[in-house]
Amino acid sequence: MVALPFLGRLSFLLLIATTTTTAFAIGIHHGSIIWKPSSGVSNFREAPKFRNGDVCGTNASERIHIAMTLDVNYLRGTMAAVLSVLMHSTCPENTEFHFLWGKYEPEVLVSINSTFPYLNFRLYHFDSDRVRGKISRSIRQALDQPLNYARIYLADMLPPDVKRVLYLDSDLVVVDDIVKLWEVDLEGKVLAAPEYCHANFTKYFTDLFWSDKELSSTFNGRKPCYFNTGVMVVDVDKWRQGGYTPKVEEWMALQKQKRIYTLGSLPPFLLVLAGNIKAVHHRWNQHGLGGDNLEGKCRSLHPGPISLLHWSGKGKPWLRLDSRKPCAVDHLWAPYDLYGSPDHSLEE
Repeated sequence: MVALPFLGRLSFLLLIATTTTTAFAIGIHHGSIIWKPSSGVSNFREAPKFRNGDVCGTNASERIHIAMTLDVNYLRGTMAAVLSVLMHSTCPENTEFHFLWGKYEPEVLVSINSTFPYLNFRLYHFDSDRVRGKISRSIRQALDQPLNYARIYLADMLPPDVKRVLYLDSDLVVVDDIVKLWEVDLEGKVLAAPEYCHANFTKYFTDLFWSDKELSSTFNGRKPCYFNTGVMVVDVDKWRQGGYTPKVEEWMALQKQKRIYTLGSLPPFLLVLAGNIKAVHHRWNQHGLGGDNLEGKCRSLHPGPISLLHWSGKGKPWLRLDSRKPCAVDHLWAPYDLYGSPDHSLEE
């Protein structure tokens, strides 16, 4: 695939309509689904089929495994994220998606099949009972949903043949070949993600935490930096072997007893792993485009190269676009929007 400048790729987006062939793997047959349109889920257009590379193998060792959660409230974002990955991948046919769902909604599955008829994906049910009683109220209700904690249990849900997985949030788009992130050398670490050591790390935990010498000593011997859990490359085997799921759960249990943080599933990740991950270039998570967690005010892009745009925070681009009050960065998401008529994403 010819490399295009970032903004050039966006303007070129709607002109691309080449073909590809990908496998289809799903354990639920179409004939067993009776679909009743609801919530506008049926209003997604079929995505183009992409074949971007001249030489793409089909060996299992070349497959890229991407995990995402599947929620009807974020489906529009998920569709855009999947489209962006396929569009910019040299070998989109080598990508396999692993969707984690909490509540079975057949119309969501039908929409994925009709929008991406050649998509290679598997479905996994996340039992919300696994985190029931473990979730503490945070500063934003969306962060308290059980599915937001599913990423902690990836190693328990994925099959043994998946040795590495790339976890992606649903409120982002990829504007580069995802294989570049996928192939990062973990250098023996269990997880890779962009680190932000300039951020004020202390704000992710309460004064109660920092004033307790025993609790704050968890970072002794480490140089902890903030990282965003919406974009992570995870060594699944190392995660299992290291028992990282119970380690995260231990901090969640303590949070129920003492208020040591205010943000959903992020802080326990930081408590266990901050300062002990493989750092990758910031270009792979231009995050915070959704503003803060309270007001979601508009933010500008950070300087530097961009490979992934992430609307973490309260403001989501599809909602702001529909409200006719978009932020400037939301127009970078709009060309990937498959909802509605073909010119829907181009409307002011």
